[in-house]
Amino acid sequence: MILPVTLCTAAAAAILAIWLMIRVGQVRSSENVSVGDGGNEKVIRRMRAHANFVETMPFALALIAAIELAGKGSTWLPYVAGLFVLGRIAHAFGMDDGAFPKGRLIGTLITMLVFLGLAVVAVLAATGVM
Repeated sequence: MILPVTLCTAAAAAILAIWLMIRVGQVRSSENVSVGDGGNEKVIRRMRAHANFVETMPFALALIAAIELAGKGSTWLPYVAGLFVLGRIAHAFGMDDGAFPKGRLIGTLITMLVFLGLAVVAVLAATGVM
């Protein structure tokens, strides 16, 4: 079975992961921090944005794949997946000091709401309610 929403979301996640890695590398280079964070707040912020993405994306992909495998969400799931990716981008920009101050909050709220919505749909699908 082909899972187009899951595959597209995973592809977007891979590209986003590369972008986040590049951003960490850029700030490491500009701040002369080779290994670790060097106690440098700019490096810490970029590293945390990347780490937070890595911490959240697997849950989103698992829920998206499970819902898609269950045959639910065919009309709305691509939009929710796209919203999740946009939330992660907003969060990354928000982690930069002053770049997009509300981005961190917006990204976090989007992530939590998407997780909650996907979790509810997954339970409803698993119990046969949906």
